[in-house]
This record gives sequence, structure tokens and C-alpha cells, in this order.
Amino acid sequence: MNSVIRAVNIEDLRRLAKRRLPRVVFDYIDGGSGAEVTMRENCAAFERMRFRARNAVARMDCRLQTNVLGIPLELPFLLAPVGSSRLFFPRGECVAAAEAGAAGTVYTLSTLSGCALEDVKAAATGPLWYQLYLLGGREAATAAILRARAAGYRALVVTVDTAVAGQRERDVRNGGAELVSGNLLRMLPHVPQLIARPRWLLDFLSDGGMMKFPNVIIPGEGVMAYEDVAAALERSTVSWDDMGWIRDAWQGPIVIKGVLSGDDARRAADEGAEAIVVSNHGGRQLDYVSSTLRALPEVVEAVRGRTEVLLDGGVRRGSDVVKALCLGARAVLIGRAYAYGLGAGGAAGVARAIQILRSDIVRTLRLLGCLDVTALDRSYVEP
Repeated sequence: MNSVIRAVNIEDLRRLAKRRLPRVVFDYIDGGSGAEVTMRENCAAFERMRFRARNAVARMDCRLQTNVLGIPLELPFLLAPVGSSRLFFPRGECVAAAEAGAAGTVYTLSTLSGCALEDVKAAATGPLWYQLYLLGGREAATAAILRARAAGYRALVVTVDTAVAGQRERDVRNGGAELVSGNLLRMLPHVPQLIARPRWLLDFLSDGGMMKFPNVIIPGEGVMAYEDVAAALERSTVSWDDMGWIRDAWQGPIVIKGVLSGDDARRAADEGAEAIVVSNHGGRQLDYVSSTLRALPEVVEAVRGRTEVLLDGGVRRGSDVVKALCLGARAVLIGRAYAYGLGAGGAAGVARAIQILRSDIVRTLRLLGCLDVTALDRSYVEP
């Protein structure tokens, strides 16, 4: 745990997670689809962007507070939905939600959570959003929407970029499908990687072993099993035609996640989305699409203030958050950054990831000569 506290940056937490987690679990967090070009480009786009600092600015306290969908936040970043977080650490979704609340920001719960949404709500101390896949069909999705609404989740995040699961080659090589198949002969060749991490394995077994997805209750079948996800996604594609019944069931703010073009951004605004997330699923779906930072200006221009614009993908430093805000994002969502912390050391790791990013945002703002995140604009970055 001391090593988590001593982590200097997100990459340190990544290395610690790699040391603690079995290869199949670490690569589930760390990997992307195909050749992982888009995943790498998400980070590279931030690295290429340069600041235009204004010096000799009077020193005052930095203001990090912002407002997303009417929710006041202490930080300009939210925790993104990360599926199967319970594999990273016992009760992983509950742990991460509690730390997000303690930091004064939003935690977004994935449909593919290993913890019931009501349990996550009970563990949380701050606002929650619920991310929606149409797993199990319309009836199952509607039931989950109503549960989230009754539990007090503040917004519904509809992910639109998962017509099928991306080809995540690391997962295939590591035997991810075989390990959850329940077939002993298929599992055996891949079991040594689990045994090689005895501390994780003990935690995993003490937390109930292979999880199911308690927020996906399939009529006539019950709780969705882990091995059924890939096939279920192919039968659960979201289309614009679905937005009507989703809105009727939810009756609250809707966020559309997975937008990379001005055309989709305008359509999302036309459908009444209160916010959109410029996202390529962390490079885990279609490879060779644009990085999210590159797509952001087109989306901001397309919606012209009709809806709030958020961004995820590639955020590893506080300076990355600042760059996205300069290009027009209201806030960003972080996924891998806190997932590494969760895998490295549970609550302490998530808290450290948030602290690292917060400190780096403050440092960046001071050196940039802009002491309020809401005052950032394109004049602070090179064209």
C-alpha cells in the first residue's frame, strides 16, 4: 500500500497494477482493439499539443470547480464507466464510487458491473450516473433504467459505439473467453497466470469468485452470466430510434457516449441529449478512428452550445485535462487512469489517481497563467 501512496504519476500506478493483477485482468484494463493504433493515438494527441503560457500572472488560489448537467463538481473530471471493476479489486465499483464522492465528483457505473447498482449507491457519497447497454433486450434494459432512477442516479449514459465487441487481441491470447467458459479442459492452459498472482486470487475468491452482472436481469433466465456478454452485445445495438423509449423510461438527463463526428453530435443534440461524450471507447472498439482530442473541436463546433460536451480517452495527466478544456470540453471522464489505481491498491489507489490528476491540474494552471478552469479557451494552446 505504501508503494501506491508513493506513486508519482498514473504510469506508476499502471506498473503497480501490472505487478498485482493476473495478465488476463491487467490486459483487460490496459489493452485496446486490433493493432491498438487508436488507443495509442488517444495519448499521443495530448503529447503533441503545446501550451501558450501567460507569465507574470498575480498568484491566487486555483479554481477547479465546474458544473456538469447542473451538478456542481469539485474537479473538472468524472470517473468513467469501467466494466468488470470487481475483477480488479473486491467490490471494485463500490470502492471507486466512494472515492469519487470523497473527491467531490461523479462516478459512472457500467451496466457490466459486478456489484448491484443499489449497493453502489449505498457505498457512494457523491452523485452517480448509470451507463446503459441494451443487454438482455428492451425489457431487461428498461428494468435496469427504472432501478437506477429509483435508486437516485442523476443521469443516464447511453453508449452508442458497441454494435459488436471490438477485437481485443490481448484478451484472445490470454484466454479470456476460456477462463469464463466453465469448461475445465478449455480453462486449464490459462489457469497458471491466475495462480501466479496468489494475493489477487485470494481476494478474488473471497469476493465470491467469478462474478455475474446483477444489473442485467434477463426475463425468464435471471442474472446475466459473464460468458454471455460478447454474444449479447451483438443483439443489443443502440440506434437513434431507441432514444424515444429510453427517454420515456428514464425521464431525466441523458448523456450519449461514443460521438466522434459533427454529424453524430448534431443528431445527438436533435434527440435531446443534455450532454455528449466524445469517445472512441478508449480505443477498444473500432481501431484506426480519430483520437478523441482531435475529434473534439469538430464536435464542439457542430453542437454550438446546444448540449454540453465531455471527452474521454487517453487522459493520463492533469495537463491532458487542461488541454481538453482549452478545446471546449466542459469536463473529461477518466477510465484507465483510476482503473490502474483500483487494480494496484483498491481505495488507496483510486484516491491516489485522483490526487495525482488534481495536483497536476493545479500546477498546470499556475504555470499556464490561468487560475480558473472555466476560463480556459483555445488561446492557451497552439493552433
